[in-house]
Amino acid sequence: MSRSLASACADFQFAARLHRREWLRVGGLGALALGLPDLLRLRAETRSNSKGTFGRAKSLILLYLHGGAAQQETWDPKPDGSSPARGEFGAIATAVPGIHISELLPRSAKLMQRLAIIRSLTHGNANHVQASLPALTGHAHPPSDEAKDDFPPSQNDFPPFGAVLNYLRRPGPLPTWVQAGPLMRRNNGTVLHGQIPGFLGPKYGPLIINQDLLPARVRVEGLSLNADVPMLRLAERKDLLEQIDHQRRQLDQLAVVRNLEDYQLRALNLLTSPATSKAFQLASEPAPIRDLYGQTQFGQCCLLARRLAEAGVPLINVHYCHTPKGSWDTHGKHFSQMKDSLCPTFDQAFAGLITDLANRGLLDQTLVLATAEFGRTPKVNSSGGRDHWPWVYSAVLAGGGVARGIAYGTSDKAAAHPTSHPHDPCDLAATLYYLLGVKEDTIIHDQLGRPYPLVIGKKIDALLDQTA
Repeated sequence: MSRSLASACADFQFAARLHRREWLRVGGLGALALGLPDLLRLRAETRSNSKGTFGRAKSLILLYLHGGAAQQETWDPKPDGSSPARGEFGAIATAVPGIHISELLPRSAKLMQRLAIIRSLTHGNANHVQASLPALTGHAHPPSDEAKDDFPPSQNDFPPFGAVLNYLRRPGPLPTWVQAGPLMRRNNGTVLHGQIPGFLGPKYGPLIINQDLLPARVRVEGLSLNADVPMLRLAERKDLLEQIDHQRRQLDQLAVVRNLEDYQLRALNLLTSPATSKAFQLASEPAPIRDLYGQTQFGQCCLLARRLAEAGVPLINVHYCHTPKGSWDTHGKHFSQMKDSLCPTFDQAFAGLITDLANRGLLDQTLVLATAEFGRTPKVNSSGGRDHWPWVYSAVLAGGGVARGIAYGTSDKAAAHPTSHPHDPCDLAATLYYLLGVKEDTIIHDQLGRPYPLVIGKKIDALLDQTA
């Protein structure tokens, strides 16, 4: 049999194996009359669709290491670099041959077969406040003279991932967007950008959980009913608010009033929802599971995030910022902070989260991302610290349609600049939206109806699972 005839037979056999809905889509038996180019195109489309990574993630858990985690002491160690820039710690082998990460992340190293590291993120803004906007939205501020300054977030800012999902998806019994941890601020009090809903308006804001989650019998206070306000009275208040809302809409169409009423009704819906109450019952977790994540605030926030994802909450931000033992903004005593507090706390919580999700069969539908606004300098300063460095840094992903057991992109010997596959945060954002099932041509509108393209980067195909 000639090669051309064999190829034609293979294409015919492929056509015969097409799923019924594909036959219907191309006209049933009429597909047999398609030319070879049409069959090849259809085969390519079907194979592409069979990968199933678009919309695979039902939830995103975004772990934000505010301050900027050093790539050298986490996902991109340089043990062969020059001293003292290479740091005080070595690299260890992971569960995937050929991939090494910092010795400070031993638990994560054992899970490398489930992880995807990107070592070539890059941008040019070394300001914490401003650099958080592209990290959490995929959109940077336009270039300006204020590029080095702190300034508060604005209602004109591009909205973060959670606000966008709040805008695009119908509300249900559970919140769409939850922030676990404190509102992230600089030492001067300036709020980091990317935490408020921006030009979408306050009704698309998050449910914020900021309290001590360590007690064995912890109750999430924001959702705990006041003993003096029984459920019946709460339901009555809800009915009354709906009546008032109907009357006010006839009298006043101001956006601020509408937003306030929507927010009030949504809050009451959450308070009276059994699904919400169950999802937030952190104290119901067995002690071994709570210990798995670590008896730290960040660890218990990650456990709460798993419960919320399991219940169906689409977007959960977990903020790991200033703690009594320091922060990721390690301008001084960098190595001791990384060794004694920051990395052990993160490593246990992150590994616990990935392990727990996998054990429950939830990892394939739950996307986890650990990232920050930037990394740290190749040089060590006179205070024994590393300073701000956005020109190359790392992030790690798992689950939800992400490739497994890969390290993508490279940096030079000093972890100073990308040497392959550089990507702006807008590309990472495009990848997240793709995995969450948001089309790349999606347009969102501000409160005045003005349109904005949501995705401005290109998804990173190498980070997607090619085996599904």
